[in-house]
Amino acid sequence: MRVLGIDPGLTRCGVGVVDVAPDRRATLIHVDVIRTPGELPLAERLLAVSSGIRAVLAAHRPTAMAVERVFAQHNLRTVMGTAQASGIALALGAEHGLPVGLHTPSEVKAAITGYGSADKAQVGAMVARVLRLDAVPRPADAADALALAICHAWRGSALEASAGRPTPHTLTPAQRAWREAERVAR
Repeated sequence: MRVLGIDPGLTRCGVGVVDVAPDRRATLIHVDVIRTPGELPLAERLLAVSSGIRAVLAAHRPTAMAVERVFAQHNLRTVMGTAQASGIALALGAEHGLPVGLHTPSEVKAAITGYGSADKAQVGAMVARVLRLDAVPRPADAADALALAICHAWRGSALEASAGRPTPHTLTPAQRAWREAERVAR
Protein backbone atom coordinates (compact mmCIF):
# COMPACT_ATOMS: atom_id res chain seq x y z
CA MET A 1 0.00 0.00 0.00
CA ARG A 2 1.37 3.44 -0.93
CA VAL A 3 0.03 6.24 1.25
CA LEU A 4 0.40 9.99 0.87
CA GLY A 5 0.29 11.68 4.27
CA ILE A 6 -0.52 15.39 4.42
CA ASP A 7 0.06 17.63 7.42
CA PRO A 8 -1.98 20.59 6.15
CA GLY A 9 -0.84 24.12 6.60
CA LEU A 10 -0.85 27.31 4.62
CA THR A 11 2.70 28.41 5.45
CA ARG A 12 4.14 24.87 5.63
CA CYS A 13 2.25 21.83 4.30
CA GLY A 14 4.05 18.57 4.99
CA VAL A 15 3.76 15.81 2.39
CA GLY A 16 5.15 12.32 2.80
CA VAL A 17 4.76 9.13 0.81
CA VAL A 18 5.44 5.69 2.26
CA ASP A 19 5.05 2.15 1.03
CA VAL A 20 3.77 -0.21 3.71
CA ALA A 21 3.98 -3.97 3.31
CA PRO A 22 1.37 -6.37 4.70
CA ASP A 23 3.71 -7.09 7.64
CA ARG A 24 3.63 -3.32 8.46
CA ARG A 25 7.21 -2.63 7.34
CA ALA A 26 7.27 0.92 6.00
CA THR A 27 9.63 2.41 3.43
CA LEU A 28 10.14 6.10 2.70
CA ILE A 29 9.33 7.06 -0.89
CA HIS A 30 9.17 10.86 -0.70
CA VAL A 31 9.02 13.66 1.85
CA ASP A 32 8.84 17.41 1.40
CA VAL A 33 7.28 20.57 2.76
CA ILE A 34 5.30 22.86 0.48
CA ARG A 35 5.99 26.42 1.61
CA THR A 36 4.09 29.58 0.78
CA PRO A 37 5.16 33.09 1.75
CA GLY A 38 2.78 35.01 3.98
CA GLU A 39 2.89 38.10 1.80
CA LEU A 40 1.24 36.32 -1.16
CA PRO A 41 -2.52 36.70 -1.61
CA LEU A 42 -4.50 33.82 -0.12
CA ALA A 43 -5.65 32.49 -3.50
CA GLU A 44 -2.05 32.24 -4.73
CA ARG A 45 -0.97 30.45 -1.55
CA LEU A 46 -3.79 27.92 -1.91
CA LEU A 47 -2.87 27.43 -5.56
CA ALA A 48 0.75 26.74 -4.56
CA VAL A 49 -0.38 24.15 -1.99
CA SER A 50 -2.66 22.57 -4.59
CA SER A 51 0.09 22.49 -7.22
CA GLY A 52 2.55 20.94 -4.77
CA ILE A 53 0.17 18.17 -3.70
CA ARG A 54 -0.86 17.56 -7.32
CA ALA A 55 2.83 17.12 -8.27
CA VAL A 56 3.34 14.54 -5.50
CA LEU A 57 0.20 12.67 -6.60
CA ALA A 58 1.43 12.57 -10.21
CA ALA A 59 4.99 11.59 -9.36
CA HIS A 60 4.29 8.89 -6.76
CA ARG A 61 0.75 7.62 -7.51
CA PRO A 62 -0.37 6.72 -3.98
CA THR A 63 -3.21 4.27 -3.43
CA ALA A 64 -4.54 6.11 -0.35
CA MET A 65 -4.28 9.50 1.33
CA ALA A 66 -4.19 10.46 5.00
CA VAL A 67 -4.84 14.02 6.16
CA GLU A 68 -4.59 15.40 9.66
CA ARG A 69 -8.03 16.24 10.98
CA VAL A 70 -8.28 19.97 11.65
CA PHE A 71 -8.79 20.67 15.33
CA ALA A 72 -9.61 23.82 17.23
CA GLN A 73 -6.72 26.14 17.91
CA HIS A 74 -6.64 29.44 19.77
CA ASN A 75 -5.33 31.31 16.74
CA LEU A 76 -8.27 31.69 14.32
CA ARG A 77 -6.02 32.72 11.45
CA THR A 78 -3.89 29.59 11.84
CA VAL A 79 -6.87 27.24 12.04
CA MET A 80 -8.43 28.88 8.95
CA GLY A 81 -5.27 28.39 6.90
CA THR A 82 -4.97 24.80 8.10
CA ALA A 83 -8.62 24.12 7.23
CA GLN A 84 -8.22 25.67 3.78
CA ALA A 85 -5.11 23.60 3.02
CA SER A 86 -6.92 20.52 4.34
CA GLY A 87 -9.83 21.21 1.99
CA ILE A 88 -7.44 21.42 -0.95
CA ALA A 89 -5.91 18.04 0.01
CA LEU A 90 -9.31 16.38 0.46
CA ALA A 91 -10.54 17.68 -2.90
CA LEU A 92 -7.42 16.43 -4.67
CA GLY A 93 -7.74 13.03 -3.03
CA ALA A 94 -11.34 12.79 -4.27
CA GLU A 95 -10.32 14.03 -7.71
CA HIS A 96 -7.79 11.19 -7.94
CA GLY A 97 -10.27 8.59 -6.66
CA LEU A 98 -8.25 7.87 -3.52
CA PRO A 99 -9.67 6.64 -0.26
CA VAL A 100 -8.91 9.46 2.17
CA GLY A 101 -8.58 9.02 5.91
CA LEU A 102 -8.73 11.83 8.44
CA HIS A 103 -6.69 11.23 11.58
CA THR A 104 -6.46 13.30 14.75
CA PRO A 105 -3.04 14.25 16.10
CA SER A 106 -3.52 12.04 19.17
CA GLU A 107 -4.52 9.08 16.99
CA VAL A 108 -1.35 9.49 14.93
CA LYS A 109 0.81 9.84 18.05
CA ALA A 110 -0.73 6.70 19.55
CA ALA A 111 -0.16 4.74 16.34
CA ILE A 112 3.46 5.79 15.99
CA THR A 113 4.65 5.94 19.60
CA GLY A 114 2.01 4.00 21.53
CA TYR A 115 1.21 7.17 23.49
CA GLY A 116 -1.45 9.66 22.35
CA SER A 117 0.19 12.60 24.11
CA ALA A 118 3.69 12.09 22.71
CA ASP A 119 5.61 15.23 21.83
CA LYS A 120 6.93 16.13 18.38
CA ALA A 121 10.42 14.89 19.20
CA GLN A 122 9.08 11.46 20.16
CA VAL A 123 6.97 11.25 17.00
CA GLY A 124 9.90 12.29 14.82
CA ALA A 125 12.22 9.78 16.46
CA MET A 126 9.75 6.94 15.93
CA VAL A 127 9.13 7.94 12.31
CA ALA A 128 12.89 7.78 11.71
CA ARG A 129 13.05 4.41 13.45
CA VAL A 130 10.05 2.90 11.61
CA LEU A 131 11.41 4.09 8.24
CA ARG A 132 15.00 3.13 9.13
CA LEU A 133 16.29 6.67 8.54
CA ASP A 134 19.58 8.07 9.84
CA ALA A 135 17.92 11.30 10.97
CA VAL A 136 14.50 12.66 11.83
CA PRO A 137 12.91 14.37 8.81
CA ARG A 138 12.90 18.15 9.22
CA PRO A 139 11.00 20.33 9.72
CA ALA A 140 8.44 18.70 12.01
CA ASP A 141 5.76 19.11 9.31
CA ALA A 142 7.66 16.57 7.17
CA ALA A 143 7.88 14.03 10.01
CA ASP A 144 4.20 14.62 10.83
CA ALA A 145 3.18 13.91 7.22
CA LEU A 146 5.09 10.62 7.30
CA ALA A 147 3.54 9.74 10.66
CA LEU A 148 0.08 10.33 9.17
CA ALA A 149 0.84 8.03 6.24
CA ILE A 150 2.18 5.29 8.51
CA CYS A 151 -0.76 5.62 10.90
CA HIS A 152 -3.22 5.28 8.05
CA ALA A 153 -1.53 2.20 6.63
CA TRP A 154 -1.27 0.58 10.05
CA ARG A 155 -4.97 1.00 10.80
CA GLY A 156 -6.86 -2.25 10.63
CA SER A 157 -9.18 -1.12 7.83
CA ALA A 158 -6.24 -0.14 5.65
CA LEU A 159 -4.50 -3.45 6.26
CA GLU A 160 -7.69 -5.35 5.55
CA ALA A 161 -8.13 -3.55 2.25
CA SER A 162 -4.55 -4.17 1.11
CA ALA A 163 -3.71 -7.62 2.43
CA GLY A 164 -6.83 -9.41 3.54
CA ARG A 165 -8.12 -9.47 7.11
CA PRO A 166 -5.23 -9.57 9.56
CA THR A 167 -5.58 -11.85 12.51
CA PRO A 168 -5.81 -10.14 15.93
CA HIS A 169 -2.24 -11.19 16.83
CA THR A 170 -0.83 -9.33 13.76
CA LEU A 171 -2.29 -6.01 14.91
CA THR A 172 -0.40 -3.52 17.03
CA PRO A 173 -1.84 -2.73 20.49
CA ALA A 174 -3.09 0.61 19.11
CA GLN A 175 -4.80 -1.15 16.18
CA ARG A 176 -6.49 -3.59 18.57
CA ALA A 177 -7.71 -0.65 20.69
CA TRP A 178 -9.08 1.14 17.58
CA ARG A 179 -10.82 -2.03 16.41
CA GLU A 180 -12.43 -2.49 19.83
CA ALA A 181 -13.47 1.19 20.01
CA GLU A 182 -14.99 0.98 16.52
CA ARG A 183 -16.83 -2.21 17.49
CA VAL A 184 -18.26 -0.62 20.65
CA ALA A 185 -19.27 2.54 18.77
CA ARG A 186 -21.35 0.53 16.30
